[in-house]
Amino acid sequence: MTASFIPPKRILMGPGPSDVPQRILDAMARPTIGHLDPAFVDLMEQIKSMLRMAFQTENALTFPVSAPGSAGMEMCFVNLVEPGDKVIVCRNGVFGGRMLENVKRTRGVPVIVDDAWGAPVDPQKVRDAFKANPDAKILAFVHAETSTGAQSDAETLGRIAQEAGALTIMDCVTSLAGTPLYMDKWGIDAAYSGSQKCLSCTPGLSPVSFSERAIARIKARTTTVQSWFLDLNLVLGYWQSAGKRTYHHTAPINPMYGLHEALVILEEEGLENAWTRHRAMHEKLKAGLEGMGLRYVVEESARLPQLNSIYVPTGVDEAAIRARLLNEFNLEIGAGLGDMAGKIWRIGLMGYSAKQENVDACLKALKACLP
Repeated sequence: MTASFIPPKRILMGPGPSDVPQRILDAMARPTIGHLDPAFVDLMEQIKSMLRMAFQTENALTFPVSAPGSAGMEMCFVNLVEPGDKVIVCRNGVFGGRMLENVKRTRGVPVIVDDAWGAPVDPQKVRDAFKANPDAKILAFVHAETSTGAQSDAETLGRIAQEAGALTIMDCVTSLAGTPLYMDKWGIDAAYSGSQKCLSCTPGLSPVSFSERAIARIKARTTTVQSWFLDLNLVLGYWQSAGKRTYHHTAPINPMYGLHEALVILEEEGLENAWTRHRAMHEKLKAGLEGMGLRYVVEESARLPQLNSIYVPTGVDEAAIRARLLNEFNLEIGAGLGDMAGKIWRIGLMGYSAKQENVDACLKALKACLP
């Protein structure tokens, strides 16, 4: 007979998921109720309100998609992009590339703005792209590029799109609750994130938020949204009205308990205090890494505090070091993706993982493993 699965106890300092506090795991173990139960409807409204706080928005349509962050990304594109729509896509890493794939699959017309991996999006290139393509309807960019640890100037990019009369889609999977993010102030129309990064919840939910301009665009579509499950015209009936919930799908009840608890914890700490903690732990980690002679991939002005990308020293087998960290120290860090595979390590300081004891454990383990 197969035994129950008992996972090893790890310190999660990769690009996600992050460590999950016992308090959130305990919340997820509470009794399951129905997805249309009045008590669950109350929980949904509380989650929406707390997510508005996290996104710094007043958008009524702010809720968690019942699927991972990649589904939140796809929801934004399948609802806002119609066939033939021109979309300016900023690509400076893996996840900008995924945005491009979404544009292609919705049969939009992509205009690619490329920047080097490890560099932020260049606003002047975006201005030039709009100048050359005044009919572009959407600007899509990654706020915090998880594959490199580079953070782009979302406020400036949002302003450029507004001046051009275009909507914005922003990936904030790694930035939400970890670094300053002001959706309304920056004029962002659609944003998506994930539950497993700086919110410290388990993977599987994707917080999203849509502005009134975005909703108007969706309602004015002349073609059917290609995804039934992600069609906001249908999902609205389940998430938008507390008093008149209509069945759309069976929401993941217990993971929603976990997200609710994660947002309660964020409220208790205070959003700005969470941003400050992530920055403080980054500074401590940076001092230790640089003291060991390790070099950062991203210039300091564009460096993401919660995702630290460092070059693998010459002559070091990066996969062997990661394996030793996992097997001997129960410590997980991330490898490079795409163009940076085999060249860098990605060390996460996200959510509950962003604490002094983790910084100390990571530096001690690296010192023991590196020649």
